[in-house]
Amino acid sequence: MENSLLSLLIWLPIIGGVLVVMVGNERANTARWLSVAISIIVFVISLSLWTGFDSSTHLMQFVEKSSWISQFNINYHIGIDGISMPLIILTTFSTVLVIVAGWEVITRRTAHYMAAFLMMEGLIIGVFSALDAILFYAFWEASLIPMLLIIGIWGGDNRVYAAVKFFLYTFLGSVFMLVSLIYMYTKGGSFSILDMHNLDLTLAEQSYIFWAFFMAFAVKVPMFPVHTWLPDAHVQAPTGGSVILAAIMLKMGGYGFFRFSLPITPDASLEFSDVVIVLSLIAIVYIGFVALVQRDMKKLIAYSSISHMGFVTLGVFALFLAFKPGAAEGALLGLEGAMVQMISHGFISAAMFLVVGVLYDRLHSREISTYGGVINSMPKFTGFAVLFAMANAGLPGTSGFVGEFMVILGALQANFWYAFLAATTLIVGAAYTLWMVKRVFWGGITNPAVETLNDINGREFAILAILALAVLIMGLYPQPVIEVMHTSIDHLLHQALTSKL
Repeated sequence: MENSLLSLLIWLPIIGGVLVVMVGNERANTARWLSVAISIIVFVISLSLWTGFDSSTHLMQFVEKSSWISQFNINYHIGIDGISMPLIILTTFSTVLVIVAGWEVITRRTAHYMAAFLMMEGLIIGVFSALDAILFYAFWEASLIPMLLIIGIWGGDNRVYAAVKFFLYTFLGSVFMLVSLIYMYTKGGSFSILDMHNLDLTLAEQSYIFWAFFMAFAVKVPMFPVHTWLPDAHVQAPTGGSVILAAIMLKMGGYGFFRFSLPITPDASLEFSDVVIVLSLIAIVYIGFVALVQRDMKKLIAYSSISHMGFVTLGVFALFLAFKPGAAEGALLGLEGAMVQMISHGFISAAMFLVVGVLYDRLHSREISTYGGVINSMPKFTGFAVLFAMANAGLPGTSGFVGEFMVILGALQANFWYAFLAATTLIVGAAYTLWMVKRVFWGGITNPAVETLNDINGREFAILAILALAVLIMGLYPQPVIEVMHTSIDHLLHQALTSKL
């Protein structure tokens, strides 16, 4: 079982998605129950990765390898380390919530909707576990297709424009990555990602490869200035699509920097780290102010995501400012903070989009001005909404504080002004989040329709309660997650620092 555990996690939801399609939209209830059952089974199986994981080694675990396209030395080669394993569990966890969240809301093509999320789950797990570059690329590109369909079929009025923009941005960026992977194959004769880590590349070669990777991963994060597809995609996507997009798909970009950019192009990463850090700080500060003026709740949270993901790229590349005595510890803190931020943002962004989804399901409006005084008719729901808003603002005791604080501390040991600028997001983030909470939830009822709102039902309560627990547990006791990733990140840091020209 252990030797085929990752394959089971990849292919079970994909095959399950095919079965759900075969059930058909006419039997929507059967499709719903089958989808929930498959997603829960996949989540439970994924917990075996955690319980069977040896956090004392940086070596790949649960490895499977068999020949795929032998004439080009392309293999079905998968495995995980402390960087990929938490992201896989986040994926399986989020998929269960999304399918349950769409239980009553999705009434059109229900089976296809559920199947799209199951298939996407398997493909994204493939991205996080692939150790062959072509296999990684195949999963990377294939995962776009279900999301394209989710936005394009179940999205808002402008869904086709948003879906095509999402696809073109993310697909075109990845073409540069494919070219660089092929070049490294011609150089080393292997598509193994671990072999690519050991390639002897000149600084010029690394520079070209670095920017090719950057095009693919920066679009996915997304970083400023290639972020413009994300607000459109979020606003038009159904709630479930927004949750998976923010909680999981953005993390694929951050993961790419960890798995490819740092170990394969360490010298070029050092050379261009200032550029990436400046772009990250623009995302953190400027995009935070853009979020402050939004009138659409979904668009506000979308811009908030871009700002918070700026901490990931800042934490990753701030390590290259650590080439001075005593700063290596700050580099490790920054990298671990970036990983914690990815996991935390997965919980918080999912929760924030689900909160907006609850309101939208009732009044079919995302405009902040439509609401006001929601606490009067939905007190239980408001309690959850305020908790998630506080986490989004980085309140100590919530997961939103931990990753950002670690990245700021790491950056502080490298450069005071970088840390100072990054810390401003705690002020700006509190401003746009609390401003939204004040206008939507507090005060008297300003719209008669708000008086008619029913508080959350049992299904909605369970979903939000589970996410609230995740946010609080991660905020109060992040140590288990940090321990799992520590050895792998320490090894990655050693690779990057010792490869310096």
